[in-house]
Amino acid sequence: MAAKNHEILYQIRNSRIHGRGLYASRDIPKDTWIVQYLGEKVDKEESDRRANALLEKAKSTGGAKVYIFILNDKWDIDGDVEYNDARLMNHCCDPNVEAQTWQDKEIWFVSLKDIKKGEELFFNYGFDLESWEDHPCRCGAERCAGYIAGEEYWPALRRKLSAKKAWATRRKSAGKKKRVS
Repeated sequence: MAAKNHEILYQIRNSRIHGRGLYASRDIPKDTWIVQYLGEKVDKEESDRRANALLEKAKSTGGAKVYIFILNDKWDIDGDVEYNDARLMNHCCDPNVEAQTWQDKEIWFVSLKDIKKGEELFFNYGFDLESWEDHPCRCGAERCAGYIAGEEYWPALRRKLSAKKAWATRRKSAGKKKRVS
């Protein structure tokens, strides 16, 4: 529980995956509390309002940074604040960190395995498949699902990708047949 003792276990650097990321500033043992996800505690209605406003804005700007994290059934944390370093942690399909809720009041990122100094810290964002095509994954992990999605959704994602590929193949074949006649 090193982070609870206020020891900073990470540094912010540019990431090969996306923008900036968090990197281990020293070797971090498995089960270490690394960084707390900070921000404003908001109820679900306000959380939905903020997320929808950001997504609507994204339609015109082309980018959205939604830093809202589920705390429990009643509350979320809007982490879109400068003092929330944890918001910079990138997604990976093979994470070395997971988010854990502490006493239903705080969210902490905890190491899933031993992490070497200099390694980027990653967690699986755990997105559902509602808008999966809007979230391609760039993690480059050997077991990358291709899109940012919780591992529990991977079987359904594979079915969607297979159906999409089959549809594209059928469409391409139909186009070739038309040109020949």
